[in-house]
Amino acid sequence: MDTTQQRTDQQRSADRRRRELLEAADRVVLRDGPGASMNAIAAEAGITKPILYRHFGDKGGLYAALAKRHTDALLDSLRAALDAPAERRERVESTLDTYLAAIEARPQVYRFLMHPSEGSSQSDQGFDTGQHSIPVLRRMGEELAQVIEERLDLGPGSQQLARVWGHGIVGMMHAAGDWWLGERPCSRAELVRSLADLLWGRLAAAGDKVGGPGF
Repeated sequence: MDTTQQRTDQQRSADRRRRELLEAADRVVLRDGPGASMNAIAAEAGITKPILYRHFGDKGGLYAALAKRHTDALLDSLRAALDAPAERRERVESTLDTYLAAIEARPQVYRFLMHPSEGSSQSDQGFDTGQHSIPVLRRMGEELAQVIEERLDLGPGSQQLARVWGHGIVGMMHAAGDWWLGERPCSRAELVRSLADLLWGRLAAAGDKVGGPGF
């Protein structure tokens, strides 16, 4: 076997092992939420904690890998909702509902990503929420800003305005969803309609960008 093929096979094996470890981490997070520990994840994977550190560096590295895994999946779902063949208002509501349905379906994962200090023990400290969860929201805001800029004609300064809208909408979804998930003051459908009403005035008035995929 030549050296190049050997390196390729080694990389595939490492990638496969990394996926297996992330799946073990997911199982622990689903069970323990923000209280998930490196010890519990290593035990679930059938390895020692030093081996887990070898793959991810530290708990922050594991968190970043899990955050990317779940954010990628969520963004794929949001893009599908935005691309659905429907009227704009329906797609806005569908996109909001997709986000809320995701955090409702896996609340422990959501709390692990956004409230990681909850449930941590002194022997295995939780994550620094400000350090680790904010980049997840920033990434979602930039992704949504790109979608808005590509699809809507916002006039002069459209790129900056799209970023304002993208981060503003993500902030609204996060804050409202966090409150709703904790208190359940209304149904998901009611929350979706209320948030869509809040957004709708300016979104309804904006025209589609010429040559873009439409919004």
